Amino acid sequence: MTASAVLGMLPGAGLAATDAALLPHNLSPWGMFASADIVVKAVMIGLAFASLTTWTVWLAKTTEIRRKSALARQRIGLLERDIQLAEVEQASRDGNDAVAQIVQSASREAELSGGLFDDGFKERIALRLERVEAAMSRQIARGTGVLATIGATAPFVGLFGTVWGIMNAFIGISEAHTTNLAVVAPGIAEALLATALGLVAAIPAVVIYNHLTRSIAAYRALLGDASVMVMLLVSREGDRSLFRLARAAE
Repeated sequence: MTASAVLGMLPGAGLAATDAALLPHNLSPWGMFASADIVVKAVMIGLAFASLTTWTVWLAKTTEIRRKSALARQRIGLLERDIQLAEVEQASRDGNDAVAQIVQSASREAELSGGLFDDGFKERIALRLERVEAAMSRQIARGTGVLATIGATAPFVGLFGTVWGIMNAFIGISEAHTTNLAVVAPGIAEALLATALGLVAAIPAVVIYNHLTRSIAAYRALLGDASVMVMLLVSREGDRSLFRLARAAE
């Protein structure tokens, strides 16, 4: 009698051989993805795309905020000098950055007011600067909302993939009429992989969103400083004009 025939006569050995034959040999992440259900595959692909989007937004917005913040500090340094509004406008005429837009807006209002420095002129300047600040703030924050969406929804999308994988595991149990590991393992594996991908997509999105929110708040503070500097510059020019008129009247 051969060894295989002897093993075949042993019930435990036969079950072990069957389990070993049915058990998936490739339980690597790629193997689990390849053997997953089509719905779970769609969930995994969506989460991978969301993770790629998160890091793309981080790279793009970080570069943009650093560049615009450095330029804003440079413009503010020019505003802090003893300089006239027309000279600042001339220096920033070709610029499309936020501080340049603030200076150009103030200069445009001064031109429309005909050089008349009064309280109404200051109010009009303040309104213009407030509108420019709001527009530039919306522009710099563009694209960050997707991070909040990914951070809020990715865990639930991963949970959906988990539930679907567990359902497949139970379906396999009911069809095979057995609870051995060979039947349960594929569904459990793909369910756990979907959960992991959901966390991989959500955690960086939340962290990066909070980081970008702080950076954008710092940039908005720079715009507020630039608006204050422009208002101070306008006020000084108005006082100097009144002083010259008073000296001429004497």
